[in-house]
Amino acid sequence: MGANYANLFEVVAGDITASDSETRISELCTELETYLEPGQVEEIYSAYLVGAAAHEGQRRVSGEPYISHPVAVARILAEMRMDSKSIIAAILHDVIEDTPTLKENLADQFGDEVAELVDGVSKLAQMDFRNKAEAQAENFRKMMLAMVKDIRVIIIKLADRLHNMRTLDAMRPDKRRRIAFETMDIYAPIANRLGIFKMRHELLDLSIKAAYPMRYRALESACKEVVGYRKEIFNTIEAAIRQRLKESNINATVKYRQKNIHSIYRKMKEKKLSFKELTDVFGVRIMTESVDDCYRVLGVMHNLYKPLPGKFKDYLAIPKTNGYQSLHSSLFGPHGVAVEVQIRTVEMDHFAESGIAAHWIYKEGESDATNTQGRALEWLKSLLEMQQKSGSSQEFLESVKVDLFPDEVYVFTPKGAIKKLPRGATVVDFAYAVHTDVGNTCVAARIDHQMSPLSSKLYNGQTVEIITSQASRPHPSWLDFVSTAKARTNIRHFLKSLQKIEAISLGQRLLQQSVSLIKGREVAIPKARFKKVLEQYHMSDQKELLAEIGLGNRNSSLVAKAMYDIEEDTTAFDDRGRPLAIKGTEGMVISFAKCCRPVPGDAIAGFMSSGKGIVIHQRSCPNMTELNKGDRQLSVQWSEHVEGEYLANMRVQVANQRGVLATLATTISNMSSNIEHVNVTEKDGRISTIEFVITVKDRIHLARIMKKLRSLVVVNRIWRR
Repeated sequence: MGANYANLFEVVAGDITASDSETRISELCTELETYLEPGQVEEIYSAYLVGAAAHEGQRRVSGEPYISHPVAVARILAEMRMDSKSIIAAILHDVIEDTPTLKENLADQFGDEVAELVDGVSKLAQMDFRNKAEAQAENFRKMMLAMVKDIRVIIIKLADRLHNMRTLDAMRPDKRRRIAFETMDIYAPIANRLGIFKMRHELLDLSIKAAYPMRYRALESACKEVVGYRKEIFNTIEAAIRQRLKESNINATVKYRQKNIHSIYRKMKEKKLSFKELTDVFGVRIMTESVDDCYRVLGVMHNLYKPLPGKFKDYLAIPKTNGYQSLHSSLFGPHGVAVEVQIRTVEMDHFAESGIAAHWIYKEGESDATNTQGRALEWLKSLLEMQQKSGSSQEFLESVKVDLFPDEVYVFTPKGAIKKLPRGATVVDFAYAVHTDVGNTCVAARIDHQMSPLSSKLYNGQTVEIITSQASRPHPSWLDFVSTAKARTNIRHFLKSLQKIEAISLGQRLLQQSVSLIKGREVAIPKARFKKVLEQYHMSDQKELLAEIGLGNRNSSLVAKAMYDIEEDTTAFDDRGRPLAIKGTEGMVISFAKCCRPVPGDAIAGFMSSGKGIVIHQRSCPNMTELNKGDRQLSVQWSEHVEGEYLANMRVQVANQRGVLATLATTISNMSSNIEHVNVTEKDGRISTIEFVITVKDRIHLARIMKKLRSLVVVNRIWRR
């Protein structure tokens, strides 16, 4: 039947065709006829005619007619036994982006389902971006959101990328490397996360070939050489395995396999090994009929060849996040040759090759398909949550990269539920894995019944109990040690929301102060005045304007002048009138300079920093001279009722004696102060200078601490830096 489609094409499409295109569509239709209904194949062929007409005259960099690419992508999906709508979308996946064809046209001809799939795969070619990184991130964000609606979007995109990688030789070397690294960073990990290992392996092999061609050729040559002189040994091993399985009455299929080039390269690079030092370049895969048979085969293998200690992994009992299931064991083979054995059922092997794509082959309700799809959908839901809480497309892309299937650790909740986390995950990562609210309010944890800090790293088999407090909130320092995308995204989202609330409050105070200076008295700002400047600045609401002022992105004095139609060619803050009172409760929109670390009681000055708000310095700070040259200075003073603790720098010159640091630390602690940082520098053999960063309530508290330290016999001199 496939040959008839090529003849029909000549009649309908006329000049568009080429003999190569005829062959490809004929081969595709022949493949499709093996599992689709005749009516579905005919609809796919109609889509081909539409695509060929739309791409008429377009050619790839290699010189081939452009239509050859969509057909090749459709062929990849046909080999995966994808449904007819996916095949149609694959054939038409570039028509919205590269031709005048509209999404509405596709919906009219092939239905809304196909139109949505094509739109999800299409790039955002019509939008303008500030740079290439932003464009890539936004394209990726759109594709991932479309994937949440229909996971076939990403499968089509992966097939599209696979064919592009297969034909990458036509590109310039620099472009080949860029596309190869993008594939390694994003597309191969997504294929891995969805369990489509066959595609992932080919994507990575092609990426190594494009990025490091000489290294790839060297490894390929080394593998061929090893195959030559080890072939007889592996034939012996394979025959021995078959014989032992037969004797044990286990029905199984045995396959000889070679490790992928990218796996060999990565292992050599990570473990700094030469090719000759690798022990698992070749292996054996055994497929059985049931899970019970898998464990029986494992026993047979361990009786046949001795297992290597610490090289056994059971992914049957605890599957990987992407649904992968198998038993892995490394054995001592004959002549000292190490053999890696993978044991799984036939169904597991199929899912290991096709992952989530296998869902479209099995009938709905079958456990393996449903479980695999469920894991994928669970991941997609987490992606949607990440996207909603990410500040930008680039931040979202960074979060997804972090989340794309790192090595895992398995830890337990107090009730025995298993939580899978990336290697290096901490207590905070675990808390967010349990629930966002648990993460937002965690204060500590019990790891195996022992109290532990939030930054503690977790290891396999630990039981973790999270301790929460409704008064607790995420801290910016958590971003320094969390490793999961979910934790990082939720912390950032909370801090940004908090910062915006604080910025609005500060912006209100600054604007009110500027308006009062103009009017000569404290007055309420009429809504009409706000409306006037909102229209002038093209802003949506009052809160957005106040947040911009609080974050230092807009000058409150200029906004006030715009409100009251005062034209003055200056951007300086007016320093007359009452200074802004600093209470210490403003949060992240007011920060204290590390160069001088002002504390309540010090004479201070403020400077507006774009995106950060107000930065407070001491008036005596050496940096004041440089800062005074700008136009962002703000008159500030401490409020009568200041709250919180503040960091202060202090240097102590002491006699170089045993236990002197402990003496100083105890004295500081007894004065109700914490040491945040300490640094010791030896001046000579008898004198040392110790620099402390301590917490104080105000200048008086600091003076009392310094006086107490000065009374110690070991202290020669003390001063504030």
